[in-house]
Amino acid sequence: MHAGGTELWMKKVGWFLLAAVIMMLWARDVHGEDPSDPSPEALDRKVIVLDLEGPIGPATRDYVTRSLESASELNAALIVIRMDTPGGLDASSRDIVKAILGSPVPVATFVAPEGARAASAGTYILYASHVAAMSPATNVGAATPVSIMGETPRPEPMRSPDQPEEEEPDTQPTAAEPGDAMSQKVVNDAVAWIRSLAEKRGRNADWAELAVREADSISSEEALELGVIDLIARNVGDLLEQVNGMIVEVNDREQVLQTQGLVIERLEPDWRSEFLAVITSPTIAYLLLLIGIYGLVLEGYNPGAIVPGVVGAICLLMALYALQMLPVNYAGLGLIVLGIILMIAEVMAPSFGALGIGGIIAMVIGSVILIDTDVPGFAVSRALIGSIAIAGSLGLMAIIWFAIRARQRPVVSGREQLIGAWGTALEGFNEEGEVFVHSERWHAITETPLQAEQEIVVTGLDGLTLRVRAARTTRQEREDV
Repeated sequence: MHAGGTELWMKKVGWFLLAAVIMMLWARDVHGEDPSDPSPEALDRKVIVLDLEGPIGPATRDYVTRSLESASELNAALIVIRMDTPGGLDASSRDIVKAILGSPVPVATFVAPEGARAASAGTYILYASHVAAMSPATNVGAATPVSIMGETPRPEPMRSPDQPEEEEPDTQPTAAEPGDAMSQKVVNDAVAWIRSLAEKRGRNADWAELAVREADSISSEEALELGVIDLIARNVGDLLEQVNGMIVEVNDREQVLQTQGLVIERLEPDWRSEFLAVITSPTIAYLLLLIGIYGLVLEGYNPGAIVPGVVGAICLLMALYALQMLPVNYAGLGLIVLGIILMIAEVMAPSFGALGIGGIIAMVIGSVILIDTDVPGFAVSRALIGSIAIAGSLGLMAIIWFAIRARQRPVVSGREQLIGAWGTALEGFNEEGEVFVHSERWHAITETPLQAEQEIVVTGLDGLTLRVRAARTTRQEREDV
């Protein structure tokens, strides 16, 4: 009985184990892999880190937007934009903001390292991000738009809700000046934009408006206290630890961030972004423009030289490509072209400096106003403009000096050289005869009779006939003098 009971018990255990194995296999077929085991895709997910440093321009926009577009292909769970910027161009900033808002991968903007800032356009990018973070000893704000056509007047400061309104004077309202109206439009547009971003991400919209209207700037601690940012982190690793488990809204859907143990991969700008960063520098674009124009001019002076034409065409096309991405003042571009044309005209038809001086003045003014913005980092170098102006002035002075010397030289050929020339009558004649002038035999006419071997002076020229008269002094007398 004991052996039979043991055998029965072992059979029950065996059936139980068999049933357990069958249930596990069934669950695996229904639900796929064991949920406790991470999928290979989950193990390969990574955090993409982008470095945004310096002014925001076309190259920065290209780098950030293309990186965001390819984030899903890189199997990214989160994109971290590590930012340190003084601001940048409005068009480039708006393109970056639109790319962040439409990104299928959550974006965390991190103002770092310590001492960095997110000024002007950086504030808008920070507000547009799914996660906003800052390092200690950093600041954000000063988002007032920079005037495009001159200095923007300071907008009226915001009134706090509990502040009583000042009594308005009993006078008729005056029409706003065009400059004031334009600045108000720009500021109001920026306020509406940043408030919409703040409302979408649930951040402090009142301070955002204050940053635009009064160029307010705050530290990272104040930003966290006011609800401008979500957290303060020391580095990217600390940021990932703090955002793990955070719920963010991505394309109108809530998503839980899973950043524990993910691989951090830094995505550097590729050759296209690096090339774009070089040629879209206003100073480089300006130099390419000048080289292109002068190269084509030299090719026109020396047809068949090939090298100046090829180099000029390439540089001019690159300059035009760069300038169409930059806020260009077309009046400035026109003045530069006009200045070069006037300096070329000075060489072709010397005006003793009138055309050349006008060309230099037009070129300098056009160079100064070429880039139509006051954003830091987007202006043509004043030192370069001054150097080109000095070089042009020296070249103009050299042309004028050579022209004056050429006019002071005695004529050695042509009609003018024959007038006043000395010669000898080959025969005696009263009206027409033959003379010897400049080692050549000429037909001549005279109003006074001449003797053979008598010295004569040329007084005029009719076609190939010389008008002559008798010389008042002999050759010996001239040599003695």
